[in-house]
Amino acid sequence: MGYRKQLTRLKAPYLKRILIDPERVEDWDKYPWNLPLFRGREFELEFTTPITIIVGENGTGKSTLLEAIGALAGYDEAGGGKGYMPVDHSGAIDESGAALADTLRGHWLPKVTAGWFFRAESFYSVARYLDQAALESGGAPPDFLSWSHGEGFIRFFEERCRRQGIYILDEPESALSPSRQIELLKMLRRMDRSGTAQVIMATHSPLLMACPGARLFRISRFGLDPTDFTDTDHFRMMRDFCTDPQAFMEEALRETDE
Repeated sequence: MGYRKQLTRLKAPYLKRILIDPERVEDWDKYPWNLPLFRGREFELEFTTPITIIVGENGTGKSTLLEAIGALAGYDEAGGGKGYMPVDHSGAIDESGAALADTLRGHWLPKVTAGWFFRAESFYSVARYLDQAALESGGAPPDFLSWSHGEGFIRFFEERCRRQGIYILDEPESALSPSRQIELLKMLRRMDRSGTAQVIMATHSPLLMACPGARLFRISRFGLDPTDFTDTDHFRMMRDFCTDPQAFMEEALRETDE
């Protein structure tokens, strides 16, 4: 993987820290400021490694936090590259990520915001946007959608994550088989070793949580804390299933008596 367009000789991570500014919050009882993330009306997240992974159950605020980080870096909340707006979300009800960003402060050294904000649910819209933009400029479209879903994702990652910058990935495993997730892990390792890429990723995948060299945080009802992937509910559930699939399924599917 060749990296180009060096913006600085300093190594990733470029976004060093984010914290909430209490004076900017108008209503602590309103979502997303009422999440456990902001318990005690305080929040600070320090980035000390090129790859940071955030895990937690649905509804804990993972995607909202990533949207806010994307907004701090200048990305559209629907995902894409700098200056892209491939998805019309003018009528969307949920604008919590952008609202949260307005109450956060980011500390950069230096402020390298080139890169990509990847969201699985908007991948098709982004891919079509890239095709159309290429055609309008007289070039050949990348045509990511001509590949199978997983192959298109990986090809997209390989092509778009070559340059120095910050890469925000929201549940990239959504369309990736386990073997494709291994391919993504290989790419993440190359990005980590290059020293030119910062990755902030939210995932439910125990495979991706185990990314070597990454720092892992878990969102729970107690807030946001560093953890090891073997201590996550995701890993424990998969370990129990692999140890004894039949017993696991019997227990998991047992109906509780009313």
